[in-house]
Amino acid sequence: MRKSFRLAALLLAFGLLSSNLFAADTEAPSRKQPREKEPAPAADKEPAKEAGKEPGKEPAKEPGKEGAKESGKEKGKDEEKLIESKHTATIGGKEINYKATAGTILLRDDEDKPTASIFYIAYTRENVKDVSTRPVTFSFNGGPGSASVWMHLGMLGPRRVRLAEDGSGLPPPYKLVDNDYSVLDETDLVFIDPVSTGFSRAIPAKEAKKFHGLREDAASVADFIRLYVTRNKRWSSPKFVIGESYGTTRAAALSGELSQRLKMNVNGIMLVSTVLNFQTLDFSAGNDLPYVLYLPSYTSTAWYHKKLPPDLQKRSLPEIFDLAQTFAAGDYNAALFSGSSLPPEQRRKVVEQYARLTGLTTNYVDRANLRVPLGRFASELLGDENRVLGRYDSRYKCYVRDRLANRMEQDPSYEAVASAFASTFNNYVRTELKYETDLTYEVLTSVGPWNWDSNNGYVDVGQTLADALTRNPFLRVHVSSGYYDLATPLFATRYTFEHLNVDPALLKNITLDSYTAGHMMYLNLADLKKSKLDLAKFVTSACTTDEAR
Repeated sequence: MRKSFRLAALLLAFGLLSSNLFAADTEAPSRKQPREKEPAPAADKEPAKEAGKEPGKEPAKEPGKEGAKESGKEKGKDEEKLIESKHTATIGGKEINYKATAGTILLRDDEDKPTASIFYIAYTRENVKDVSTRPVTFSFNGGPGSASVWMHLGMLGPRRVRLAEDGSGLPPPYKLVDNDYSVLDETDLVFIDPVSTGFSRAIPAKEAKKFHGLREDAASVADFIRLYVTRNKRWSSPKFVIGESYGTTRAAALSGELSQRLKMNVNGIMLVSTVLNFQTLDFSAGNDLPYVLYLPSYTSTAWYHKKLPPDLQKRSLPEIFDLAQTFAAGDYNAALFSGSSLPPEQRRKVVEQYARLTGLTTNYVDRANLRVPLGRFASELLGDENRVLGRYDSRYKCYVRDRLANRMEQDPSYEAVASAFASTFNNYVRTELKYETDLTYEVLTSVGPWNWDSNNGYVDVGQTLADALTRNPFLRVHVSSGYYDLATPLFATRYTFEHLNVDPALLKNITLDSYTAGHMMYLNLADLKKSKLDLAKFVTSACTTDEAR
């Protein structure tokens, strides 16, 4: 169980993972090892190009020529490198001139010896007279072991991967398009690749394990943020952090690192597809909580694939989700709590309602003892069609080779976009940003064993976030969740924030928004548009004083 979970953990990065990881029957990040990844955005029409020039962009120049600046030669890992270039984007109908910086910052120990080279890409708006009025947002994905490419080229940055409008993949060669829904008009952006991901490396490489842990990782990212803020004179700027999947775990841990160790309070934390309490996701013996919290997402999935009875199928997505949530938190939760003492007639009613809300047969639910883990649901719902569902986004489905398997052979929602993101980034960083290196860009890599610092319990950084909210009552938190996310389900997120144990007066600081896609909801064009509006509103609100508010 623990071994298979450690493998499945890579999935959490939405961030991503390779198909062999799905061989495990365990379906959720647990007490010892989570991971994750992320995919891409939806498609728009690709803008017309002038010969040799990207529309609306000023090409970065070769180092040493006018237009691009390079500091630090790539002589070795113990030297920093910086490439700057100027670009123009049109966002919300307005032209935005910005500087793109691709480079590295060295972390050093108490003896001033380099311990890691952190790669990052920053986008800063030009001609800002007073940076104290211009927010800066630090972004990363999850895994642990995922690079920052997913939200970078899928949601936040000025360029995004071209996909179908619903987020489905397109055939290669893959392309980038201008991101009309970037938040660069609202905030500067800094995309961070933690140690061992992207182009970031430990120095020497064999010491990477020193950064592979919940606290160690958060500390190194906090040190990077301090250095970036200091060197770029951004201590007076409003500051935000955004993370996805395990990146939300990192963001919550960072809320303590930044405020307590570095005395740097941030204005807001944005969490995309959240996992703070890993007990909510661990399908292990004796832990019934995830069975309750996943059920509404099973219902949403069955509704999408038209596997529910007609009277349920005609309801809206939010209605059907809330109906399932009521059942899950009530009769179903009570039945699991009762265990073998559950009266036969009551058990029969629960089995029937569970089957009715999930599209599974009563026989299957009964044989599963009312407990259907993610892998089995994903392989069973469309099993008669020989299809398996996506973990990151259950709207996706794909072929299977083993038609009798009761597990996920692969995740079609990952396979649909993984190559598109890796391919476009590797081209973009070298052609448009002019950053040259022979290093492999580690989109999703193994960083095990990961030090969870959990003392044989479940990791729960929700308490760290609760402490940050309590110490800094100006802190705002925005939470984005997808109805079709089977990696970090919506009800699990709601449960987590309903159990933060903060003063009721602080609950107004937390905003939860839901979207009609999965883990990477921004791949769906409609959700990308909604997300832009939601995050822009959040950033503006979090930068407003209580007096003005």
